Amino acid sequence: MGAKLSGHRYGKARVRVVKILRDGQRHTVVEINAQVLLEGDFESSYTSGDNSKVVATDTVKNTVHVLAKDHLTPEVERFAVHLAKHFTSKYPQVQKAAVEISQRTWERMGNHDHCFTAPGSPTPWVKVEHAKGAKEAAVESGVKDWLILKSSQSGFEKYPKCEFTTLPETNDRIFATAVTAGWKWAKEPKDYNAANRKILEAMQGPFMNKFSPSVQTTMYEMGEEALKACAEISEVSLAMPNKHCLLFNLKPFGMENPNVIFTATDEPHGQIEAVIRRT
Repeated sequence: MGAKLSGHRYGKARVRVVKILRDGQRHTVVEINAQVLLEGDFESSYTSGDNSKVVATDTVKNTVHVLAKDHLTPEVERFAVHLAKHFTSKYPQVQKAAVEISQRTWERMGNHDHCFTAPGSPTPWVKVEHAKGAKEAAVESGVKDWLILKSSQSGFEKYPKCEFTTLPETNDRIFATAVTAGWKWAKEPKDYNAANRKILEAMQGPFMNKFSPSVQTTMYEMGEEALKACAEISEVSLAMPNKHCLLFNLKPFGMENPNVIFTATDEPHGQIEAVIRRT
């Protein structure tokens, strides 16, 4: 019984790029998740082990990052068109390039120059426990999936080094996280919704307005400000995974990368947690 290859395409998916567009102190963040699939004269790679015409998927990934340096703007359609035309013009064996891009939208926190949050976040939650015979219920409120990002005023330096350390020190990095926060009520506030809003606004302050030498420092400051803002809560718990945006090395392609193009990663991530109690 014979077989015939009736269709084929290949490429790279989940190419996650973060670009910072700088206008002086005013930044705009563009984050995309790209998929590029190529069709054309690749049948021999499937049927006879011949890779002579295969554009490596790692090359596809690099191409997305390199072209993003000069061509990615908030109008991602224009970048998608540029990408697709690049592959069909550069490689004779590519007959069709299909580019699909999804985008994470970052909106300014207030009107801040370099601090952002994602629309639709955070998600509020509440937990209540009441023991039989107890006079009061234990109430805890909080948020999860609070996506926040600062494109400047963050660093990580002067940490211990050993033979397994490869992370370079930096005083200018992207700080992105998905905050899970909870606060325990020592007594009932006049208005839970108003109090919760006040707590969130207070926690935004250190993130937006202070240099962050580490996630740990900013986390503690956020909890401290929450306790100051609302006398009815007794403690704040915070979990802030460090959603790394890694500077992409453009030097092999003859280009410098002055903190403009980054690769966004979810795994592995730094997991930082803390509980801040009122004294």
